[in-house]
Amino acid sequence: MVADVLVRLGKNLKRRRVRHKLSQEKLAGQAFVSVLHLRRIENGRANPSLKVLHKLTKILKISLRLLFLGL
Repeated sequence: MVADVLVRLGKNLKRRRVRHKLSQEKLAGQAFVSVLHLRRIENGRANPSLKVLHKLTKILKISLRLLFLGL
């Protein structure tokens, strides 16, 4: 169940990143997280902290609510 939520969260994040035409490397660098960690988040294999999600949503100019919408 939790794994399903993480997979959907990762897909939402990736969709937003691609929509903003950002590479994983660029987004990870701006958020001060490793590219590996971002990849694991997008693939649903990492449980990101609220702090990391907050950084990512600020860069993508979306709300945390929007990122979690539909989970």
